[in-house]
Amino acid sequence: MATRQRALRLGQRLKSAHARPFSTSTIRQTDGVFKELTAMRVPTPWIDALRERQSKEKEHGAGATASATGPVKETTLTPKTMSDSFTKVVLPLAQDKFLADGYLNSEGNVRLGALFMDLDALSGVIAYKHTGEGVTTVTASFDRISITHPLKEVCDLELSGQVTHVGKSSMEIGLQVAAAATNGQKSGAILLSCSCTMVSLNPETRKPTAINPLKIETAEEKKIFDEAERNSKKRKELRSKTLRKYTPDADEGKTIHSLWQKQVQWHETTSTHTKPSNVTWMEATKLHSAAIMQPQYRNRHHFMIFGGFLLRASYELAFCCAASFAHARPRFVSLDPSTFETPVPVGSVLYLGATVVYTDPEVEGGLSDNDGSGATAGGKEAQKTRVIVRVDSYVRNVEHGERKPTGTFNYSFEVDGDVRVMPRTYGEFMLFIDAKRRSKTLSDLESDVQSATE
Repeated sequence: MATRQRALRLGQRLKSAHARPFSTSTIRQTDGVFKELTAMRVPTPWIDALRERQSKEKEHGAGATASATGPVKETTLTPKTMSDSFTKVVLPLAQDKFLADGYLNSEGNVRLGALFMDLDALSGVIAYKHTGEGVTTVTASFDRISITHPLKEVCDLELSGQVTHVGKSSMEIGLQVAAAATNGQKSGAILLSCSCTMVSLNPETRKPTAINPLKIETAEEKKIFDEAERNSKKRKELRSKTLRKYTPDADEGKTIHSLWQKQVQWHETTSTHTKPSNVTWMEATKLHSAAIMQPQYRNRHHFMIFGGFLLRASYELAFCCAASFAHARPRFVSLDPSTFETPVPVGSVLYLGATVVYTDPEVEGGLSDNDGSGATAGGKEAQKTRVIVRVDSYVRNVEHGERKPTGTFNYSFEVDGDVRVMPRTYGEFMLFIDAKRRSKTLSDLESDVQSATE
């Protein structure tokens, strides 16, 4: 509930900020946030940056790199306010139908992957408003992206955000997408909200570097800051309790054993029970993609790929994976907390692997004699299924002599029909249990929100 309340408060804060007068340099229309912000994100043409690096490597040896923004600047860590970093841009999809071509899917709805890419671009601009130009700032994680009000029609969109919490070298940025203001009115319903964590590095040593502290000015800002601080502590706590470090608890162990018993039953020659047709082995749900990373999607430091590109690519593969599994069009529910582990170099080969790791209802939830028609053993028709897709990414150099994991992304969708996934190996069971925990967290959040509105 705390996460949801924090998002709602942040939305109220951003909407109130929208009511303040802004200079034309603060609010402007854009032909796409990623494109419009390119001038700020990429200060040097690719060919110039490449020649500079090649010259430096020739002079100082392989491995030497040129700073994309020139020499390191001495910065004074002057406290900054939330208002100092606040940024808003307008995406005129309704006014410019040719612009909308790049943002609409085959159903005529906004492509969420394109918005995710733009939000990451916007977060970079907000981060540099807070830190200045003397550091290298990269995306470390997206804590959650959830739909608040689905778009019913194509309209102009306002993308906005600000720094909400600062640590020693990291900052949390709150972001939202809302229907743009019309006829001088305030902005409309919030389409989605999220927060991301950015980390600042010394451009020469690539080590974390101190950034400007955050100055709190109002009681509302203090609430936002405190909630962001609690969220940061919760992230650290969750990381310390991963399945890599701790075995499943007693209830999770019972779940694993129950699923294993069903598989044994399905394979016994004397049993009348067989695997239902609407149950798919987890290994059969996998989809993979590979692509070479081109400089057109580089970040402002030139030699690494922009994080928003990875968000878009992983989302679209997850969507395809869920559709292939369910034989139905998925509806996006949320991007659960997801991490960027290592940067993706320009020129490397990016591999993405998507797997359906959990479905709700799950197989043990009353399914035993399902004939595949969609009815459960109790005769109740299952109308919808929650599907969680995990996307793992890693890179190899072109020679394929080195492999590095780069991130893990967890997407939740809802599909029509009764479909279930079944793990079979120990590794798949761990993915299943991890996703089940995420599903429970999501269900608790939705229950809290429903209770709060009743």
